[in-house]
Amino acid sequence: MKEIVVPELAESITEGTVAEWLVAKGDKVEKGDPVVELETDKVNVEVNSDFSGVVAELLVEEGDDVEVGDVIAKVDESGEAAGSDNADDSTEAEAKEENKEEPKEEKKPEAKEESPQTDEGGESKTDQPVASPATRKRARELGIDLSEIKPKDPVGRISKEDVEAAAKAKADAGKKSSKKEEKSAEKTEFDKPVVREKMSRRRQTIAKRLVEAQHTAAMLTTFNEVDMTNVMKVRSERKDAFLDKHGVKLGFMSFFTKAVVGALKEFPLVNAEIQGDEIVKKQFYDIGVAVSTEEGLVVPVVRDADRLSFAGIEEEIGNLAKKARDGKLGLNDLQGGSFTITNGGIFGSLLSTPILNTPQVGILGMHKIEKRPKVMPDDSIEVRPMMYIAMSYDHRIIDGREAVQFLDRVKQMIEDPYDLLLEG
Repeated sequence: MKEIVVPELAESITEGTVAEWLVAKGDKVEKGDPVVELETDKVNVEVNSDFSGVVAELLVEEGDDVEVGDVIAKVDESGEAAGSDNADDSTEAEAKEENKEEPKEEKKPEAKEESPQTDEGGESKTDQPVASPATRKRARELGIDLSEIKPKDPVGRISKEDVEAAAKAKADAGKKSSKKEEKSAEKTEFDKPVVREKMSRRRQTIAKRLVEAQHTAAMLTTFNEVDMTNVMKVRSERKDAFLDKHGVKLGFMSFFTKAVVGALKEFPLVNAEIQGDEIVKKQFYDIGVAVSTEEGLVVPVVRDADRLSFAGIEEEIGNLAKKARDGKLGLNDLQGGSFTITNGGIFGSLLSTPILNTPQVGILGMHKIEKRPKVMPDDSIEVRPMMYIAMSYDHRIIDGREAVQFLDRVKQMIEDPYDLLLEG
């Protein structure tokens, strides 16, 4: 009987939740076949079978939390699938009938076997676990029953290491049960009807990270507004030709991504992070783009955005958004990132204060475009499509002056998109 265990998932990911079993007890699996889908903090991953055979037992249920190294299923390499058992029922029945018709052979009297030796307590020595006095003493100290230990020694001798491992497993099981008790103790009872739903692991992680961001960073937000007239004019003039040439639509995100990269080059501290007592200034521009999915907000990263064209940025954002909605994002799509852009305007948000995507120290929030009266340089008043933009930043390394100038530089480049297009 072979065991399927939770493998090393990725760096910093040590546990997950069983999202869906892809096999059932009695199913036949081949080596490399996916057997279960685990939901982790960042992405869903499939665990494959390392053996060929029949699924003999599923040890955890959907919704259970598991850790790296936990045994989640067992595979019988010599077993046959449940369907083959039914197909052979008639053959087995015929064999039984034949056995019934065969005359029974007379049994010859056998020699009397010697009764096994017993110890002073009357227990058979052959039933006793084999262990040294020191190992037995250690088991008594840890409260471990030697008869419940499966020794690693092929001869069957129990070692101190076996006892220590059993004690550790017992302690881990106790911790898990205590955690469950703590969670149940936190529940509040209501007099009126309620519906309880367990938070998905990803939602739990999002909640944890957002709280951590507010607790660890000296977060502050500055605001500005952008006249979107020229950007909308460029899009209107070039959208058809852009789509025909590149196969993707020209959206606002490519303009803002380019503007952010340009501003980051002028204000390198906004593209940095804090590690201990050091400031790490990044010499690359991997821009995270927040994408809303049914399971929560994820931030896939557009790598080397400074080297991409407008079409390259739009294509990459489209691909990442589709992978996010389909649940196909990999860990490499989410790791890293030097700055984040989030667009609440697609949901109708007029103004908000985005929360940092730590350890990054800056995030830009876009909002919906709304026509508002604006005083022009000649004191005339015109109705213009305006957007509020917000930048949250970590005040520990970014001063207010830098944050305000960074946001103003983004505003200038968006309001003069022709210059932005020329600079690339």
